[in-house]
Amino acid sequence: MTTEAILVISIVAIAIILAVVLWRMHYKGLITHEEDPTLPRVVDKNIECCGEHDVCEAETLLTLTEEIIYYSDEELDAYRGRHEDEYTDEEIEEFRDVLLTLQQHEVSGWLKSLNLRNIEMPFQVKEEALMMVEEFRWARRENRANKATE
Repeated sequence: MTTEAILVISIVAIAIILAVVLWRMHYKGLITHEEDPTLPRVVDKNIECCGEHDVCEAETLLTLTEEIIYYSDEELDAYRGRHEDEYTDEEIEEFRDVLLTLQQHEVSGWLKSLNLRNIEMPFQVKEEALMMVEEFRWARRENRANKATE
């Protein structure tokens, strides 16, 4: 075995061990993701649900209604029926442009709207949108936890 191979294997092994140790420390509560108490806490009023539904529509990606809401994206109707890997770079940018104009709490609604309109997003933009939805869910959980401790 070459010296480079041994070095690479050693680095990978150290990284795995470090990841396991950090995960266990986080799991046991030794490491938390708390905010710096000296910084002002920003609470987004759009993070909380309206309370009108059994399942929060802002958080779920399930389509609970058949109402189609447009997010200034009527031009995307031209892609109805296309598969997620059939888009050109320019067409992908059209989806990304719409995504970047949305507020975080609107992304799940936009995904539902596209689904109801039979529009598959390009997979690159879909990954970005799903990350935004997950960040929104995390912020909601943090917001609820902070309110419970006040």
